[in-house]
Amino acid sequence: MRNRRAALAAIATAASLALTLTACGQDSEGGSEEGKGSTEGATIGIAMPTKSSERWIADGDNVVAHLKEKGYKTKLVFGEDDPDQQVSQIENLITQGVKALIVAAIDNKSMNNVLQQAKDADIPVISYDRLILGTENVDYYASFDNEKVGELQATYIVEKLGLKDGSKKGPFNIELFAGSNDDNNTRYFFQGAMNVLQPYIDKKQLVVRSGQTELTQVTTLRWDGGTAQKRMDDILTSSYKSERVDAVLSPYDGISIGILSALKSDDYGSKSKPLPIVTGQDAEVASVKSIIADEQSMTVYKDTRELAKVASNMVDAVLNDKKPEVNDEKTYDNGSKVVPAYLLEPVSVDKSNYQKVVVDSGYIKESDLK
Repeated sequence: MRNRRAALAAIATAASLALTLTACGQDSEGGSEEGKGSTEGATIGIAMPTKSSERWIADGDNVVAHLKEKGYKTKLVFGEDDPDQQVSQIENLITQGVKALIVAAIDNKSMNNVLQQAKDADIPVISYDRLILGTENVDYYASFDNEKVGELQATYIVEKLGLKDGSKKGPFNIELFAGSNDDNNTRYFFQGAMNVLQPYIDKKQLVVRSGQTELTQVTTLRWDGGTAQKRMDDILTSSYKSERVDAVLSPYDGISIGILSALKSDDYGSKSKPLPIVTGQDAEVASVKSIIADEQSMTVYKDTRELAKVASNMVDAVLNDKKPEVNDEKTYDNGSKVVPAYLLEPVSVDKSNYQKVVVDSGYIKESDLK
């Protein structure tokens, strides 16, 4: 890659000199201005999972904005939760000659062939938020501390039930939900949560009445709220005829909304049957509104504006033959290699701090919460 870019740089320099001589030293985009490299104006391909989540729309827009600030052109595509469609989109981006790819995978195991095509075309790949598995052709990973997300959700449950400070002993009834089984982050979120919850389950201070405690039993394909709602309906029907649910571990706001719909259909939220603690993730507008309304209990805020910046900086560094900034070179083994990563810190948000964390920071407009 370095030799190819060096050759391109030489060509760009020659062109710049010619332009300078003919234009009497006037600046021109891509011309002799100091600091312009051979990648100036290059096109970057961005593949996001779906437009059905406001989070991914915002991610796509933020990545585009940061790359344009750096002088790059962009091609943004959404796979609409169809792995085959996303692979086809990435193939098209490669054919169109993009110089780098930022990919938030729908199915993290479906990328081997298309990323080999990227490698053969000398196109670096940044895995965005969801680690791509089973291939060496992933250069860097930009995400959040995913185990910490689960830890924050589970710690909130334990604290609100009074278990952590010992003020209450339980037992309390809890049900567990996890994300999509084809998303590598699902494992990290669930592992982080269970690191906190398992000791209380072992001591029977927390009871999973459905008996569904293994990751394979609690995943939610494509993170779909409707799928989560149906499963919660089934659990309430089969396991809570006379008992009540005290807490639900939900990994994502869209799933939380589905769970809450099932609970409210079973008369939870009434004076005689208060809603359980329900966690979430991503600080989506609908869920922040739900938190304000005392329905969803909390969410985990991840500033995706910063994540977009990290991914854009990685692309810019790689294309200019520099090493991107990373802060984890040990954790994220995708089965073929340990992918160097930069991880951002997630933040627990509930009714007590949503204003300061997500509104005052500009992540959500106050008017959107009315």
